[in-house]
Amino acid sequence: MKSLGLNWFIEGSLDFEHKKYILLDYLQEINRHFDKSKLYPNLTDLVFHYNNLLDFKQNKTILQQAFPQWLTKADIEAVKLTYKKMVEDDSTMQEIEHIITYALIKMDPAIQTGREIYDFVESRLNIDPIGLVPLMPYQGYFSLRNGNDRTNWIYEYHLTIFENTKDQYRGINIQFVDTYEQSITNTPEAIKLNLINQRRHLPNPAVYYVQSDISFPLEQTLLPVAKRSLVKYIMKAA
Repeated sequence: MKSLGLNWFIEGSLDFEHKKYILLDYLQEINRHFDKSKLYPNLTDLVFHYNNLLDFKQNKTILQQAFPQWLTKADIEAVKLTYKKMVEDDSTMQEIEHIITYALIKMDPAIQTGREIYDFVESRLNIDPIGLVPLMPYQGYFSLRNGNDRTNWIYEYHLTIFENTKDQYRGINIQFVDTYEQSITNTPEAIKLNLINQRRHLPNPAVYYVQSDISFPLEQTLLPVAKRSLVKYIMKAA
């Protein structure tokens, strides 16, 4: 997928029409993916750039420190350097703010579209525990079925905690294990027994069956949404 540079709105030429072309070309590709219900990594990338623009707009005086500086005077005797800021609240900064304002307006509808697709996919998911769930269900397996496809994808998962200065968050790490064709005899319950017998490092794992009632792109949409939905399900039930 096409992507924007981290500081695309301040790098190189600050010509508004040029930045507008770069942005619209990027959003056109994002929307092409959304039209095919392909959410990731497009939605994550889009939200990142949107938040990056907001941060710059709201913390302009702080972020000015990251701009290049050049030496304007040197006092050799006192070894004193003075610097002149490249960016101040002048025409340059006004042009940057013009670019940012335009970009935020254009990105917002695409983000809303992505969130609507995400909510729709999540609404089509059903999550059920297979057998008894251990008291600590933070490590185990889930079997993922995409619509009416008989193939199930098995993943080992491990819930993690990460935090910033304000809050703690739950994340999930997964590892692909295997696939199986679901049948009358090859059921999720039978697969759970096979996992326990063949993978002894988890003697009493939590195992979940995750299914969508319609098909979605597996890697770009269903799996990422299923991961996040499983985290919410486990934390709500714990």
